[in-house]
Amino acid sequence: MQLPDYVKSCLDSLEEAGFAAYCVGGCVRDHCLGLTPWDYDICTSALPEQTEAVFAHRRLVLAGKKHGTVGVITEQGVVEITTFRREGAYLDNLHPDWVEFVPCVEEDLARRDFTVNAMAYSPRRGFADPFGGRHDLEKGILRCVGEPEERFREDSLRILRGLRFAARFRLE
Repeated sequence: MQLPDYVKSCLDSLEEAGFAAYCVGGCVRDHCLGLTPWDYDICTSALPEQTEAVFAHRRLVLAGKKHGTVGVITEQGVVEITTFRREGAYLDNLHPDWVEFVPCVEEDLARRDFTVNAMAYSPRRGFADPFGGRHDLEKGILRCVGEPEERFREDSLRILRGLRFAARFRLE
């Protein structure tokens, strides 16, 4: 997977500081579909304070820090870097009641909505695809990670998101 220099630079900075770092979600899905990603998100083993320290020399967006997200401002836009995490119940059907940071990318991917969005890529570590997202893309299938009813109960907007993905990418 070819990555823009500004994204690779963020990944390299985290890795050189001793943290695992992956591009995650839509950019990996789009690459697998042969599309050019327009947005790159990164997930990492670094805690938010550690991410902030790695990029202390850059302008940062810290609005999402309590949920694990630090935005790094680059000339090409903001790269959101989020600590590997898992989430509690979604009592309001939109937001998790709590967020807990976890040590590995597979746990982070397990909380995601669809298998095609639960993939990660690192130039140093390769692909992480524990739920078969690449296979589902090849077969033209849109499938939830885990139990569909639970995923939709957590965040009811995932239903609309699923319809959008199915139409946009011609998935069943």
